[in-house]
Amino acid sequence: MDQLTIVEVSPRDGLQNEPVLLPTPAKLELIGRLIGAGARRIEAVAFAHPRLVPALADAEAVMAAVPRGDGVSYAGLVLNHRGLDRAIAAGVDEVNVVVAASDSFSRANQNTSTAQAMAAAEQMAADAHTHGLATTLTLATAFGCPFEGQVPPGRVIELAVRGAAAGFGELCLGDTIGAGTPDQVRAFTAGIREAVGDSPRLRYHFHNTRNTGLANAYAAVLDGVMVLDASAGGIGGCPFAPNATGNIATDDLVWMLERMGLTTGWDLDALLPTAAFLTDQLGHQVPAMLPRAGPFP
Repeated sequence: MDQLTIVEVSPRDGLQNEPVLLPTPAKLELIGRLIGAGARRIEAVAFAHPRLVPALADAEAVMAAVPRGDGVSYAGLVLNHRGLDRAIAAGVDEVNVVVAASDSFSRANQNTSTAQAMAAAEQMAADAHTHGLATTLTLATAFGCPFEGQVPPGRVIELAVRGAAAGFGELCLGDTIGAGTPDQVRAFTAGIREAVGDSPRLRYHFHNTRNTGLANAYAAVLDGVMVLDASAGGIGGCPFAPNATGNIATDDLVWMLERMGLTTGWDLDALLPTAAFLTDQLGHQVPAMLPRAGPFP
């Protein structure tokens, strides 16, 4: 297999729901540590309203100071055209446009319906391409919604087809509340490939709320998915997912994949101290397992 790509999301999804607001220099230190450990795609910021997501209010300041070069691509999450305009001005390399597959979640999180958000996303893809940016469409709540329960898979695949037609370079299915299981992952992979083929590239974003995150990642890899999101230390969460434990941990994922004989491009020895850094900065133990147990052999 070719090298599997891990999109590091701790500076964005990892921090967005934390009660402790990391100052800009601490975020830049985190990003520097991640690059030193092998990260080459980093979702560094989100361009949301500062009042709604105060943890990420310094998006422009972060992007102005991130180290450039070394083949690192910085992504910004955007929810609307205003966010896209800010992302372009801030100099991101790629944008991650989020559309929630469930209408109730879309209204709670973005104050718009799924249909309206998808129509806006289609236009944003075109606008981003005119500025030379790589694009990802993330379909949030693909595996379940905290308000509506199970989301019909057909609805998710229909949105994916529209995303492919709009020209998004990647389609990412998000298990926003950590409700997915490996059989669902494999069914989605097969269903989306049947609907759109191998382009756009498929990517997954798993949360570990119910301890199925790594199993879901393994299921995706079994079917040849080569791009996965993960967060150093396993930090992260959704404000609408009570008791969430975080994203799948980059530490744990890298160890599992490398132990399986796959290549990730990450250096675990360089990455593992980041968990202690995050524990110190956030004031609580991060949920990742590998920093506690250590690698084997």
